[in-house]
Amino acid sequence: MMKRTKTLKLSWGLLLVVLTACYPSEELDVPVKDNGVVIETALDQYISDNFIDEYGMAIRYKFVDNYVSPGQFVTPPRLDAVRPMLDFIEEFWINPYLEISNGETFFRDHVPAEIIFLGGLIFNGDGTVILGTADAGAQITFTNVNAIDPDDEQWRTLQLQTVYHEFAHTVHQLYKLPNAFETIAPAGYTGPGSWFVLTDDDALQRGFVSPYSTSSPNEDFAECVSFFLFDPDFDANFMELETNCTTDDCITRNEGKLKIAQKLAAIKDHYQRVTGVDLETLRNAIQSRL
Repeated sequence: MMKRTKTLKLSWGLLLVVLTACYPSEELDVPVKDNGVVIETALDQYISDNFIDEYGMAIRYKFVDNYVSPGQFVTPPRLDAVRPMLDFIEEFWINPYLEISNGETFFRDHVPAEIIFLGGLIFNGDGTVILGTADAGAQITFTNVNAIDPDDEQWRTLQLQTVYHEFAHTVHQLYKLPNAFETIAPAGYTGPGSWFVLTDDDALQRGFVSPYSTSSPNEDFAECVSFFLFDPDFDANFMELETNCTTDDCITRNEGKLKIAQKLAAIKDHYQRVTGVDLETLRNAIQSRL
């Protein structure tokens, strides 16, 4: 299966500390299994009732090595962060779909079988970090769970950008990209190994919402969906043309915004046709919570 990742370049000034998992003892007399998940605690029972039974979605919070690749460094999630994180993804990811026309059907039909919680970011050997991953629509990984604070705009943005990005991959993986999507700004793509040398303004002038979106048409699609859903200033940042342009940079930014507008129109039409989901309505449901 094809794995998609959302990555970010960080400074090597960070001190990396790899911690081992340590959970408080919560024992039951007779552990039981529910759909292959061992029910040991009240938290496990809550997950079984509200995620496994309800959506067929397992929550993996007990860290094991096969959730990351060799050479990657991660921190396990704290036990006391798991239930608040479940509440967060339910409020900002699941519930908006349940509220809109065709959203519940789409969500239930396409929800990944596994959700992975990791305590920190996933650090790679090349200086990048992985903000989240999606494995062919079967798995989404949330990182930095230990820092959970829904009122912290930076933390909240990281999580929302990640989950909307990764869930958007499900659409192109199952239904392909919008017709001729990759031809809207073909010269702007960089590749997976060089996108992080670009600035946000560089990406905008190329017709992309972020440097990472230049890495491939698939990532471009997912980033555009994600930014549209979570960014309250999407129109101002990526759609509204600057007036009285007198510099080449200004003119090029406006050209980039026109390309983004063309991409978004294609994405909205594609979503409506293949999923029945109106992205504008979904955005409104999400923005009402922010």
